[in-house]
Amino acid sequence: MATQEEIEKARELVKSASRVTALTGAGISVDSGIPDFRSEGGLWERYDSHEYATYESFLKDPSKFWTMGQELAEVLLKAKPNEAHLQLAELEKQGRLQAVITQNIDNLHQVAGNTRVVELHGNYLRAYCMNCGTEYIGEEIHRRVVAGEIPPRCEKCEGILKSEAVLFGEPMPQGPMAEAIRLCKETDLMLVIGTSLTIYPAAFLPQLAKNSGAKVILVNLEGTNRTGVADIVLKGRATELVPRITRF
Repeated sequence: MATQEEIEKARELVKSASRVTALTGAGISVDSGIPDFRSEGGLWERYDSHEYATYESFLKDPSKFWTMGQELAEVLLKAKPNEAHLQLAELEKQGRLQAVITQNIDNLHQVAGNTRVVELHGNYLRAYCMNCGTEYIGEEIHRRVVAGEIPPRCEKCEGILKSEAVLFGEPMPQGPMAEAIRLCKETDLMLVIGTSLTIYPAAFLPQLAKNSGAKVILVNLEGTNRTGVADIVLKGRATELVPRITRF
């Protein structure tokens, strides 16, 4: 676990930075009741991702994804931002945090109060019709799924709805990744929270920030695959460590 000396060093880096960028992964939302998909008890333990969560499988049988989505919706609709989310929102209010780049699809950064959230993998609470393109934003579709409407259909044309969340084999949205790259080149401190940095291209973003002159702090309970990029590695829960290094 992180030592007091490591925490103090990280706190000083945050305090002296004028343009902080956060990169967040599943670990920041665990204490909001959303288990990491890959962890013990996560979705991939109960659902074969190749069968339920690829773009190809969705096109063949969208009910597979939405069956898994029923369980996911029950979790996400109950989740609330935790202290780590709220503290990042406070850091933005103070003018220190320029943006949050997230691999998460849970919408918790926006609920917490962050206004510039770059979603690399989309947002589960946004959906669109595969037939006519009508967009659906909010909880209504997922409440319908929880109630048993699988797959959910468009109210205008009866087409199949797809969550905006990016599936395996589906191209990542180019706009958010381009914005994330710009942010990494402009930041002077990157705060990486709750990700083991195993999924590319997001895993390269801290290195890009480092190459552009930024300091990098890694906060993760299980460690990370790219500790070499970090100036400081803090091992522990995001809800405990983020407030300790960002609250002044």
